[in-house]
Amino acid sequence: MTKQPKYRQVADALRREIVNEVHRPGERLPSESELSARFDASRNTIRSGLSQLVSEGLISSSQGLGYEVRSHEVFELNASRFENLSFPQNGDAYSTDVTNAGRRPSQTFRVEILPAPGEVSERLKVEQASRVVLRFCHRFVDDVPWSTQATYYPSWLVDTAPRLAEPGDIAEGTTRYLADRGIEQIGYFDEIATRMPTPEEARLLEIGAGVPVLIWMRTGYAADRPIRCTITTFRGDLNRMNYEIGDLSARNGDESK
Repeated sequence: MTKQPKYRQVADALRREIVNEVHRPGERLPSESELSARFDASRNTIRSGLSQLVSEGLISSSQGLGYEVRSHEVFELNASRFENLSFPQNGDAYSTDVTNAGRRPSQTFRVEILPAPGEVSERLKVEQASRVVLRFCHRFVDDVPWSTQATYYPSWLVDTAPRLAEPGDIAEGTTRYLADRGIEQIGYFDEIATRMPTPEEARLLEIGAGVPVLIWMRTGYAADRPIRCTITTFRGDLNRMNYEIGDLSARNGDESK
């Protein structure tokens, strides 16, 4: 078997130590000179090994400060309950879920009226480039960028629900607002994909090298037609999603047995 290049041996050894928390999140790694002596390797070889870990999102580098193990305090989102009005909510689903997890939510917000992007017009079943309302949120958990959420509504919906086009946030959440106006979302179709971030996504989410994004596209339906398309872009290193489907009474076990 071909022997691994030395820089990969360095990366593999340090990766194992990070996974096993020999080097804990937020801690600095030994200096390049210390690692060079430890692995009996040149500084360039050490840098190549460290660059491999940077590209994987395990460590970050700062000019003059060396390398630090990245902190990954993951937020878990239950996608089955998200926007489900049968579960109690204090405000919109995002604020409720983050607060219930003992974390602190915050967001910036804007509203635009613009031509529908191709993937959106297809899902909303409207003509390509027809006007839609975009409600865009840049969301944070404990002041750390968490996601961006772009929700598109067809223009015909604004006649019944005019607050959709107003610049302010809808405190109770748009799903509940629409239901109160007689437009109930009775189903949704989810699409999930991963990819590397665009430069704009990397800027908004403060994503380091090697960290992918998770794209969650949800199309919501009333009884007769789609009413919105939401595209949420998550930092791949700080988020986990789960779904609840069917009877899960056995998941927590029966403590009476």
